[in-house]
Amino acid sequence: MSYVKINIPDKLKKKVIDTISNISSTPETKIKKGMNEVTKSIERGIAKLVIIAEDVDPPEVVFHLPLLCDEKNIPYIYVNTKKDLGKAVGLKIDTSSLAIIIPGEDNVAAIKDIISQVNKLK
Repeated sequence: MSYVKINIPDKLKKKVIDTISNISSTPETKIKKGMNEVTKSIERGIAKLVIIAEDVDPPEVVFHLPLLCDEKNIPYIYVNTKKDLGKAVGLKIDTSSLAIIIPGEDNVAAIKDIISQVNKLK
């Protein structure tokens, strides 16, 4: 049983990683890292976009995230690895998930474009 509910093209996954890198290097942004923080941001309804790694083991760790996102009407997307996510936000460790809370003015258009592409895939 897999928690990956949408097949994301590699080109879009790369765009997500590049956008996360841009967001994390901008001072006025806010990103929550790790399953617990991401879960809280979804439950509070403050996440603009949730990014989940496809290689989380055991999968039960993040199995609930897509369900919560659907319940709260928060868009989510998958990327290949935890390592990619951690590296994109400047962490020295891997992370299973991220939630973009405040993308910063320069990144709003990129986030909207990603969300639009994800909605087309659903």
